[in-house]
Amino acid sequence: MPAGNAAASMPPRAVDRSHKGEAAPAFAFLDPGGRKTTLAAFRGKPVLLNLWATWCIPCRAEMPTLDALAGRKGAALPVITLSQDMKGRELVDPYFARSGFRHLKPWTDPDMAFSLGMNANLPTTILYDAAGREVWRVSGEMDWAGAKAAALLGEAA
Repeated sequence: MPAGNAAASMPPRAVDRSHKGEAAPAFAFLDPGGRKTTLAAFRGKPVLLNLWATWCIPCRAEMPTLDALAGRKGAALPVITLSQDMKGRELVDPYFARSGFRHLKPWTDPDMAFSLGMNANLPTTILYDAAGREVWRVSGEMDWAGAKAAALLGEAA
């Protein structure tokens, strides 16, 4: 689905700031090469973490807008789309191949440590600042290429 069509179907989402200032969790997950990493590897720049799964329809609907955002922000704001699929790359790689994302990479959390450990419904997107502290989170589908997202992402500075 093109980003414009996805955006039209997305209702505005509430921004949750109740975890502001909390340190990013130390849960390990797999990078696109299959190596273990943590959010600490991104310290020194803000990072946008999106928890999603291939079976989650709202997650799939917002992925094109996350891909567009990743293309615009590049290395200045890594966009980590972290799959919560238990079968990991077995499901994620074919989904990425079919979807034709140009900027997103297949990060996986087959243990679902993030969604379970943070009691997060899918999709949930969390902005961490350069010090690894949470700025805000949004639960549910959102247009990440739109004006509301741009204003929210400006808070990472």
